[in-house]
Amino acid sequence: MYSDNLIEEEMNERTAAGNRSFFANKKIFQSKLITRKTKERLYHTIIRPVLVYGSECWVLTENIKQKLLVFERRLLRRIFGQT
Repeated sequence: MYSDNLIEEEMNERTAAGNRSFFANKKIFQSKLITRKTKERLYHTIIRPVLVYGSECWVLTENIKQKLLVFERRLLRRIFGQT
């Protein structure tokens, strides 16, 4: 059967993969010995590519863009804590 929410399903899979990549490296991201700038670089090189893999094929609606931004902010709060 054809599903109308193919992009939504892919988005859910991508955010789950992003969560898995974060939790696989959680000790690194929550270490007090690593600087904030290094953690930000690690986020951009490890987690973000996992999250947006295949996104050039997506029709980017406001809903999907908002979900990506919410995921990114939530994960950055986990990494950096409350500022």
